[in-house]
Amino acid sequence: MAVTAARAGDIAAARLKERIYATITLTAVVVALSETDHPEHLESALTVAVTALGVWLATLVADEQSHRALTRRSATWAEIRTALHVSSPLLLTAVGPLVLIGVSALGALELETALLISAGVEVATLFLWGWRTGLRMGNGPLSALISGLVDTVIGVGVVAVKILAGH
Repeated sequence: MAVTAARAGDIAAARLKERIYATITLTAVVVALSETDHPEHLESALTVAVTALGVWLATLVADEQSHRALTRRSATWAEIRTALHVSSPLLLTAVGPLVLIGVSALGALELETALLISAGVEVATLFLWGWRTGLRMGNGPLSALISGLVDTVIGVGVVAVKILAGH
């Protein structure tokens, strides 16, 4: 089955949406871990990995349930492959924090520092996606800068709400 340009664009947009959602979620998790009195490497790595895995599995379950509710049938193998492809950024987002936790476990930096660097990189990523989107919309560099800043503020705000709520 050939993928049309419009369908490829929809898939790319869905993958980016998943990546942004996972970025915000994992940023909240690593900031919360950095605020723990005595975080441990293994516990931190497991928390990050299980969070990413849990969000990914929840997404797959939600996709299948909504698919069945709308189409009154289970997904085909092609639809399942598409769902796996679209949702894979949820897992990829954990790679950066896990690498930094591993570097910290080797003694290169303190765990709290590794977690805060990870959160900083994720927030910078939110800015870059917003900035790139602003550029692609063709409204000029100032508009792109504002778009990046707005996405960053929204992302940081969501992280703050998640942390304040204890998530």
